[in-house]
Amino acid sequence: MIISRFGETGQQKLKAAHVVVAGIGGLGSPASSYLAAAGAGHLTIIDSQRVELSNLNRQVLHWEPDVGRSKVKSATEKLTAMNSNIKVDAIFEQITSENVDRLTKGVDVVVDGMDNYPTRYLLNEACARNRVPFIHGAVEGLVGQLMTILPGGGPCLKCAIPNEPPKKPCFPVLGATPGVIGCLQAMEAIKLITGVGEPLVGRMLIFNGMDMTFDEIKVNRDPSCQVCGRQDR
Repeated sequence: MIISRFGETGQQKLKAAHVVVAGIGGLGSPASSYLAAAGAGHLTIIDSQRVELSNLNRQVLHWEPDVGRSKVKSATEKLTAMNSNIKVDAIFEQITSENVDRLTKGVDVVVDGMDNYPTRYLLNEACARNRVPFIHGAVEGLVGQLMTILPGGGPCLKCAIPNEPPKKPCFPVLGATPGVIGCLQAMEAIKLITGVGEPLVGRMLIFNGMDMTFDEIKVNRDPSCQVCGRQDR
């Protein structure tokens, strides 16, 4: 609370906030952990998978005894143990076009913890329809990317990445990479909720752990975008 411009008011805003973390794996684990630690009052975590041994190098909310359990149940236990003053709703569902509006409508922020673009695009569209900020993150190997999407206030995910990247049967991830991006996603969510700082809107941040660099790519709104092209500027 002693951070400049944050104070007790910022902490109260966090306490009153409702954040959805879509996917509670490599990105969602650090993002939800730092949101819980910061005092975000209501977290909804969504995931349809169970913990596997191969997850443990990067999905730090899940431990060896959790193998075979649902990720949302495993994560809820850790998050509530971390901060007993927050509410955590665990939703063991796959995000689809039929339920995405129900899962995201009316919340303050949605954090992208997914590992596939079709679901990311569903979330992007729902957030645009329902005017909910969406914080995109993605990783592969030692590289990650981050972008904050404000409906009506900048480009959406489809403007930045209009076509789904080629699918891979599996892709390598060093555990620390989603740790970096997930922490930054939590920071962006906290900034949006409290009004502190400047969010990463219209800018894609690229992290490369191979040479430890951060680069920024400007992203413009596509006026012909079928998701956000007709929104008020």
